[in-house]
Amino acid sequence: MKFVLIGIQGSGKSTQGNILSKLFNIPYLSTGHIFREIAKEKTTLGRYIKETINSGALVPDEKTIEIVNGYLSRPEYKRGYILDGFPRTLKQVEKFKNNVDKVIYLRIPDKEALWRLTNRTQQRDDETLPAIKKRIHMFHTFTDPVIEYYEKEKRLIDIDGTATIEEVNKEILEGLGKQLVENKVIEWKPKKTIIALVGLPGAGKTDASDYFKEKGFPIIHFGKIINDYIDKKGLEHSEDVHKKTREELREKLGKEALAVLNMEKIEEAFKTSEVIVIDGMRSWEEYLYLKKHLSKTRIFIVNIYADKKVRYHRAANRVYRRNLFGEQRDINELIGTNMGPTIAFADFVVKNNFSKDDFTDKLETVYRQVYFS
Repeated sequence: MKFVLIGIQGSGKSTQGNILSKLFNIPYLSTGHIFREIAKEKTTLGRYIKETINSGALVPDEKTIEIVNGYLSRPEYKRGYILDGFPRTLKQVEKFKNNVDKVIYLRIPDKEALWRLTNRTQQRDDETLPAIKKRIHMFHTFTDPVIEYYEKEKRLIDIDGTATIEEVNKEILEGLGKQLVENKVIEWKPKKTIIALVGLPGAGKTDASDYFKEKGFPIIHFGKIINDYIDKKGLEHSEDVHKKTREELREKLGKEALAVLNMEKIEEAFKTSEVIVIDGMRSWEEYLYLKKHLSKTRIFIVNIYADKKVRYHRAANRVYRRNLFGEQRDINELIGTNMGPTIAFADFVVKNNFSKDDFTDKLETVYRQVYFS
C-alpha cells in the first residue's frame, strides 16, 4: 500500500500520517521532516536546504526527487509507505516512479491554515507569517495542478480537513474502502443497494447516471425498453406515442411493468456490483415491486429536481427525444405513470439548477451517505 498525503501546511497531514501508519503498519515519511533534518547538518546541502525552507520557497524539483527516491529505496519502505509532502509539482509527478495507490487530499481554507499555524503551541523556525503566506500561495500555484492530475487519474480522495481528527480519519478510511472495527482495519464491503433516480424530464437524470457510472456502478435504464420499442417500430418520439406505449405495457403487466421487464438485468448487475443505479424509476408500484422481490436490498430514491424553465430549456436542446417535454408530459409522468409518490417519498432531493460542478458536488454527498452508511 502506497499512499500520498497532500494539503496546505497546517491541514493535519502529519497527524493523519502517524495515525494511518499505526493502523496499516507501514512507515510514515514526511518530506518536510527529511528536509528539516538535512537543514540541521553542517554541510553545504544542509545550509542550502535551511535557507530555502526558511524563506518559504520550495526545494527544487530535481533535488527533491533525488532525496525522496533515495529514502524510498530503503528496505523499510518495500511493503509500502505513507508519503507526506511529495509530489508537490507536476514535474515531480512525472519523475516519481513509485505508483501510488491513493492520494489523500486534506482540504482546508487558507484562513484556517493561517489560524492553525499561528496558534500552534510549538512553532517551528520556518513558520513566520510571511513564510506561511508564501508557502500557501506556492501550494496553489504548484500543487493544485497535482491534485487535478490525480483526480483525473481516479486516485484522489478529497477529504474535508476542517473536521475533527477522528472524523477526518474515518472519512479517509472510507475513501480507501476500509473501516475500523475494534481498532483493526478491515475491508469495507457495502451492502447490496439500489440508487433509484427519479425526476421530471430535463431535471438531469442522465447526468446523474453518468456521474454514478464513473464511480463504477452498473446503470439500468428503465425507459430504454420503451425507447427501443418505439425506435424499432420507426415511430416518432412524441408524447402521444410514449403515452400509448406505456399504457399498453401497464395494461399487460400493471404499473410495475418496467420493474418487471428489467428485473433480469438488475439481478445480472448484482452479480458484479453491490450497488446498482436505476435511471428513471417512475411509478410507486415499481418501487413496491423492487422492495418485495429484493427484500434484502436497500433502495434509496434520489429525486433530481430543477425549475420548470430550466428543465424545458434542457429538454428542448436534447438531440434524442427532444420533443418530450412540457406541461402535458409532466402531468402524464406525475399522474399517468404515478411518479408523484416516488418524488414525494425520495430519500434525497438534489437540486440541479446551476453548474455541472455544483450538481456533481451534491451527488458526491449523496454517494458518500449511501455507499458508506
